Amino acid sequence: MANVFIEATRNSTGLLTAVERRVLIWLATRMPARVNSDHLTSLGVVSMFLVGASFAASSRFPLLLWGVVVFLALNWFGDSLDGTLARVRGHQRPRYGFYVDHILDTFGALVVLGGLAISGHMTPLIAAGFLIAYYMLSIEVYLATYCVGTFQMSFWGWGPTELRILLAIGALMLFVKPIVSIAGVPMPLFDVGGMVAIIGLIVTAIISSIGNTRRLYAAEPLPRAGSQEQDPAYVLPARST
Repeated sequence: MANVFIEATRNSTGLLTAVERRVLIWLATRMPARVNSDHLTSLGVVSMFLVGASFAASSRFPLLLWGVVVFLALNWFGDSLDGTLARVRGHQRPRYGFYVDHILDTFGALVVLGGLAISGHMTPLIAAGFLIAYYMLSIEVYLATYCVGTFQMSFWGWGPTELRILLAIGALMLFVKPIVSIAGVPMPLFDVGGMVAIIGLIVTAIISSIGNTRRLYAAEPLPRAGSQEQDPAYVLPARST
């Protein structure tokens, strides 16, 4: 008997989710038939790698910061529209789509933060801390998707789309204010943003993991004291004499 895959419930509470969903459906219904979700996924991943490359080269060629904005927009178009297009056309591949999208996001985060560290806009240590915090939250989300059955796409009103917009604004701010003062100490703009993000990601991962642990414990409590119930798979065979 073939295994039946049950897709997790998608939960998105981003500030722009409602508007974005309408825009994506409008775009998907007008997409030419020759364009499929794999084409859009490819556009998304190539664009994200170009975001990282643009950041990396922007210390020598500042105008490439505009490239960051353009490639972030293309990444949104490809990465956000591929799943919507598949659902509108009834071509869902839930396991393939979930796996490919999020393994590519993993490499995309590495490339973007690596580009920022190479450029000097972000201190390498802070970029590494940001990446670790991002991976911590990602692991929590993916484990909850499997164990709880809910795929949490955003937290505190912030999801991938809102974060792309924030990153684009930060890139343009580098033209006018690359250094900011915190308590009289000058610091790179992206170092400040990175430290705030590290704290936010770790706190979110902790709160989310506590909540999911409580849900799972309530669903699978320890047996009452004195209970004789035992899984037959774990019963030791009787010892022969």
